[in-house]
Amino acid sequence: MARDNKIRMPSGQGGLTRYFDEYKSKIEFSPGAVIVLTIVVMIIVILLHYFGSGLLS
Repeated sequence: MARDNKIRMPSGQGGLTRYFDEYKSKIEFSPGAVIVLTIVVMIIVILLHYFGSGLLS
């Protein structure tokens, strides 16, 4: 018999971690809600940039 000199890796998932199995959040946002909230925050920042200096003086 010929000797088998191949390197054998341990069987498994190849070091991949499945993060979605570890933690499930109770709060979930739809992608549309995230986009709308982002746009609202951007508008608030722009308005504060233009009109915010008048509020402090």
